[in-house]
Amino acid sequence: MNKTIFCTGVVFAVLAVILGAFGAHGLDNLISASDKETYNIGVTYQMYHALLLLILGILKSIPVREKKVVFYFIVTGITFFSFSIYLLATNSLTAFDFKTIGIITPIGGFLLIIGWLLLGYRAYRNFK
Repeated sequence: MNKTIFCTGVVFAVLAVILGAFGAHGLDNLISASDKETYNIGVTYQMYHALLLLILGILKSIPVREKKVVFYFIVTGITFFSFSIYLLATNSLTAFDFKTIGIITPIGGFLLIIGWLLLGYRAYRNFK
């Protein structure tokens, strides 16, 4: 599982770099400056949490079964939060109104918060 957690962190980090570059160069004249800032928030939070997954994957003080729960909260949180932000920020480029799925953004943020709290609790409990 440690390998899965670490590799998932790598994938999310690589995607953050790719999506960040696309946002910086590919979306220049396509979306508003405000939407571009929103898009960059998604990239930033994705990268922060990709780095968290890398650390979680190599952390030895927490048992793997306890890491697994943190992993699921973080991965689901990244997916709901960052990817919904990408869709909302680029909403003007599509025929589908992604504002209808906007409710999953705060749910994703809540899942990230739960993941951090679980990590803190489990790390604290397992420190020797």
